[in-house]
Amino acid sequence: MAKKLKPYIAALGFILPFFVLYTIFTIWPVIKGVYVSFHKWSLMGKQKFIGVDNYTKLFTDKNFVGALKNTFTFVIITAPLLVIVALILALLANRPTKLKKFLRTCYYLPCVLSVSVASFIARYLFAPYRGFINGVLHGLGLMAPEVELQWLQDSNLVWATISSMTVWWTVGFSMMLYISALQDISPQILEAASIDGASKAQQLFHVTLPLLKPTTWLVILLQVIACFKVFGQIYLITGGGPASSTRPLIQYIYETAFNKSNMGYAAAMSYVLFFILVVLSLLQQYIQRKGEREE
Repeated sequence: MAKKLKPYIAALGFILPFFVLYTIFTIWPVIKGVYVSFHKWSLMGKQKFIGVDNYTKLFTDKNFVGALKNTFTFVIITAPLLVIVALILALLANRPTKLKKFLRTCYYLPCVLSVSVASFIARYLFAPYRGFINGVLHGLGLMAPEVELQWLQDSNLVWATISSMTVWWTVGFSMMLYISALQDISPQILEAASIDGASKAQQLFHVTLPLLKPTTWLVILLQVIACFKVFGQIYLITGGGPASSTRPLIQYIYETAFNKSNMGYAAAMSYVLFFILVVLSLLQQYIQRKGEREE
């Protein structure tokens, strides 16, 4: 009996340290957050139980609705761009050329930057009067000398600034997922398609892209979740401005919790965001499985 239990005891010994730390720093805060969301709770601690008042307040809070709308706007703009650009870069970096390793390094390099460094670069590039982007537009004659695009102050342009910066900064991770998937495609499949008379474009759209579908679904799921959790780059580039037009939900939660000392209401908003992400993830899984069954 002792010999039979020995492997399980050894496995438990390896798992237990991680499980204890995971419970303390992840599972318990989640449970505690649910408890806090049903109370009026400040930075000084619990004040009183208020039931679902924090959740019902969300429907009449214009700031919450606006922040949620801004978050959806960012997701709708940025997530598709990340998927498309990652796929294009992966196809370029996977070609059998001498520059293959160099291209992969260049495309992935921005990912190693911290959010503060990447945001500082974006602020410099898109700054009016002295910024690189406006300077290039002036130099190419695409913009009159007296005109200065207010990339960070114009509510119609600011999303282009934030989204392009996010794509440049984070696309490397998704690109590497695609490159890994491309390397798993057997060369014999493409060779057979070529022998059958398929052109390079036909091989791409009828062989390569269909085989990349599982990776594409994974990238979509990861990028949608990441975009919903956006905070750092917006906070550092625009501070949520102009006039709160770019303030995401995470920033509003942060301000509610630490600037307004309303931890209970911030916890309630956090779990609403969690519920949205769960629903979207399940919907994505349902669509993916339905497509696989139809195939």
